[in-house]
Parts: sequence; structure tokens; C-alpha cells
Amino acid sequence: MFDKYIIVDDTLRNVRDGHDVTGFRLGVRLPYYRGLGLSMVEDVEVTVDGEAAPAESVSLTVHGNTYKLTDLPGVFDDRWEMGEVATVSVEKRGGLAGGEHAVAVRERLRISYMPVPGGGADQKMLTLRD
Repeated sequence: MFDKYIIVDDTLRNVRDGHDVTGFRLGVRLPYYRGLGLSMVEDVEVTVDGEAAPAESVSLTVHGNTYKLTDLPGVFDDRWEMGEVATVSVEKRGGLAGGEHAVAVRERLRISYMPVPGGGADQKMLTLRD
């Protein structure tokens, strides 16, 4: 239902540590009409130009708090609200080359009243903004 709003346009950036490019990031939203506790975010899969990011290289920043994707199952005291733009960061030496990239994000969410995992997927062409 809200899948087309997951990836936020014009948010693809490389991440720098001094002069080194250590990865990339982009803005994402929940594809769900309510907020969720972060422990209910089961997965955020990021694929750029056909290359899937390993889960251990992905982190999520929500209202200033950053969590490794692999740590989210134990985060019981923070939420991601509907419409709130979070930042997904991927550790990748050298980041992304300039220009356009095919970006896909799939979110798997655990929603209490649904017997199967919920979530959604979005894909867009984004231009890297450095």
C-alpha cells in the first residue's frame, strides 16, 4: 500500500570518514500505516545495481539513534513512526561511483495481528549526491 514511499528520492549519498569513503546511505520510510517498535523490524534488505548488501553491513538510524540491523531484535525501547524518514547506511569500502544507481529496498516487518510477515518493497533509480 505504501511501498512506493519506502525509498526517499534524492537521499543517496556516500559516507565519508575523513578522506575515506566507507559506504553509502539513503532515506527510507515504513510501508505500514502505524509506527513499530524497532524489535519488530525483522529485515531491511538493500540492493544497489543488483548487488545485495550483507545484513551485517547495514545499520538503521531513526531520530538520531543508530542500530546495526543485526541488533534490532533486541531494541525494545525505540520506535520508527509512520512517515518518519530513517537513514539506512551500508558499509562498503569506496562507497558508490557517481551517477545513477538502481536501488531496491525490501522491509520485512513483524506485525502483531498478521499471521505472516508484513512489509513491502520499493525500487527506484537514484542519483548519487556527494
